[in-house]
Amino acid sequence: MAMQKESKVTVKIPRPLYRRIGQVIDNSGFSSATDFIVFVLRDLVSEVENKEDREYTAEELQAIRQKLKNLGYL
Repeated sequence: MAMQKESKVTVKIPRPLYRRIGQVIDNSGFSSATDFIVFVLRDLVSEVENKEDREYTAEELQAIRQKLKNLGYL
């Protein structure tokens, strides 16, 4: 049985953030900004899912806010 390729969606981010990501990934091993963004989002979602059943400490909330700010969402 052949596996179906998972469909994708488009996410819009500010162009200045996209340019910054391009600078960050130079010589990093990531082949594209998309690969980097998917990696970061998977990491963040995994972190949140693993801590879903408990209360966040002030430090954890600050770290999540900082990650979202660094990604340009806050």
